[in-house]
Amino acid sequence: MKPIVLSMGDAAGIGPEIILKGLDQAPQEAPGCVVYGDMAVMRRAQSLLGLQGLRLAEVSDLAQLAALPASCLGVIQACELPAPPPWGRISAEAGRAAAQCVSAAARAVLNGQAAALVTAPLNKEALSAAGLPWSAYPGHTELLQAQAAEHLGRRVEELPVRMMLVSPQLRTVLVSIHLPLRQALDLLSTEGILTTLEVADAALRPLLGRAPILAVAGVNPHAGEGGLFGTEETEIIAPAVSRARQAGMQVSGPHAPDTVFMQAREGRFDAVVAMYHDQGLIPVKYLGLAHGVNVTLGLPLLRTSPDHGTAFDLAGTGRADASSWLAALRLARSSIAS
Repeated sequence: MKPIVLSMGDAAGIGPEIILKGLDQAPQEAPGCVVYGDMAVMRRAQSLLGLQGLRLAEVSDLAQLAALPASCLGVIQACELPAPPPWGRISAEAGRAAAQCVSAAARAVLNGQAAALVTAPLNKEALSAAGLPWSAYPGHTELLQAQAAEHLGRRVEELPVRMMLVSPQLRTVLVSIHLPLRQALDLLSTEGILTTLEVADAALRPLLGRAPILAVAGVNPHAGEGGLFGTEETEIIAPAVSRARQAGMQVSGPHAPDTVFMQAREGRFDAVVAMYHDQGLIPVKYLGLAHGVNVTLGLPLLRTSPDHGTAFDLAGTGRADASSWLAALRLARSSIAS
């Protein structure tokens, strides 16, 4: 089986720590994994945690993984860092290194050498400070979209991707991601919602073995109440739902956004399409960060990540919770198997 590649994340954050802590807690998940990162940073995290059972071994390519014992985690030097950066501090060097690691790891999957990518958190301010080309991307999703489009020889606009948040009780798919709220609402369009539904439907069909049942959230209180509280539902959202149903998708809405997530949690829907970032993320995160997983839909590669950030306030303390990262790894592994 092809390996699963793990990007280190921001070296000043909890990424290296949760990778090692997660694999120490679930050693059965370690075989077939390799970290794209920095060996000095990974050894610092290993020393912080005092781990004895999981050893690190630097490898130059994926072919060398087969020779490693089960208790060894391979690390590919995928970035340039003169030394591990101070924990909990934003720096251009750490942002650049994180971007280099995720880009190299994604390239391995795109080239068919690896089966999936599990990313540890990077810091968006550090990524912005890293300079071009990395500062052009607000986060992982946009960076991976651009890299995949280049790999396919297509324009970025021709490869629509969407963020899906998954917990044991709820799935949400976002129409827009890292935009100011006012801009996200101004850019809301029938075509954008329809594309989101198409991407979600295509991604969930193989996972569920059937057509997914999708709910579309409104954007105004009570989904606009027939135009009393806004017209986005009647003028923008409802036409997208209608066109999706005409195309054979099982879609309903727009639903009142204050109740639709509860209905999905109760099993009425397989996923909720949310109109903007926080509308979809707040319900998932309220149910608990420990099991939330971020999945990028629409890419020609499988990418999962934990549903949290770099947690600079916890970096270097040894107290970071690896549960969400471990859930992301397990979801990637189960998706490959299916």
